[in-house]
Amino acid sequence: MPNIKVLLVDDQILFIESLKSVLETIAADITITEIAHNGKEALESIRREPPEIVLLDVRMPVMDGVETVKVIHKQYPDIKVMMLTTFDDDEYVHEALKYGAAGYMLKDVPPENLVDSIRAIKTGTVQISPRIMVKLMEFSDGESFPSIAKDSIRSIETLSKREQEILYLLSKGLDNIQIGEKLYIAEQTVKNHVHSIYAKLSVHDRSAAIKVAKSAHLASFFEES
Repeated sequence: MPNIKVLLVDDQILFIESLKSVLETIAADITITEIAHNGKEALESIRREPPEIVLLDVRMPVMDGVETVKVIHKQYPDIKVMMLTTFDDDEYVHEALKYGAAGYMLKDVPPENLVDSIRAIKTGTVQISPRIMVKLMEFSDGESFPSIAKDSIRSIETLSKREQEILYLLSKGLDNIQIGEKLYIAEQTVKNHVHSIYAKLSVHDRSAAIKVAKSAHLASFFEES
């Protein structure tokens, strides 16, 4: 399998150096092309050696992440950008997505999950942190998300009780590990249920599934204990 070329961009030197070390240690299929500390350096790096994916911080000096993703998307449309930031930065999500970001993850994401997200973005799947997704859904004007077909909303009743529980917890912002702990089931079991939920709802990612859950008022199907 060809390696995925990734450019890391963050002005927090200790964080970005640690991230480089972790990714290179746990993911044999990921190659870090370079490290940049602001958007200007990132664009210079891209000109030298174009990556396939850029992991990009939002708040940086010289040139911030939102402006950087705008330029990358315009000049290098084949390069996918994933914002990697703190929870307090969610105010920038709409702008980043509007300008072409393919993902928006939090810096406290487990390394293995980040690797999975990088691989997913490589295949064209949008990746958004569940906690950010919940906040987005609270004030979204709908421009950043695909419309959900009425047939998908009606499909909520085709889910098993367990699948309804898991989908409800997804809509509350829990990740797979947290759902497993809450329901006393293995993380892999949660993943299997999530794949089944996607198939039954005719959706392809977590954000679309969450929108179905909210549109269908899933809380009426399952009340959190």
